[in-house]
Amino acid sequence: MSIYRVDPGDPDAAYLAFWRERHVSTLTTLRADGSPHVVPVGVTYDPGERLARVITSGTSAKARHVRAAGAEGARVAVCQMEGRRWATLEGRARIHEDPERVAEAERRYAERYGRQPRPNPRRVVMEIELTAALGRG
Repeated sequence: MSIYRVDPGDPDAAYLAFWRERHVSTLTTLRADGSPHVVPVGVTYDPGERLARVITSGTSAKARHVRAAGAEGARVAVCQMEGRRWATLEGRARIHEDPERVAEAERRYAERYGRQPRPNPRRVVMEIELTAALGRG
């Protein structure tokens, strides 16, 4: 198995299939001191929009890290793995509170993970505009 790069807007069938399987992922954001903050998340991948979405509480550390980066967004990565297979999506994240965007992210989460996310009145969506994708599988 070799490591390969993928166009995040036009992945091959195997890469996309792996992102449609049910896996826990990790999200890496950067703290103010530049150190990585890595946490488990549920993530959905929309190659047509070149977006990955993560739902979270607006008060979470990951949301605070992204907001602190300002209007241009924060550099982040999401990764999932199973055995020797793994896939990473990289890009710029921004936090959105718009109810329609949050509802769309919740819908996609439920579709991928087979259950509705628990209610959270402080929920926001982190949208990651994808700039790179790579994996091994």
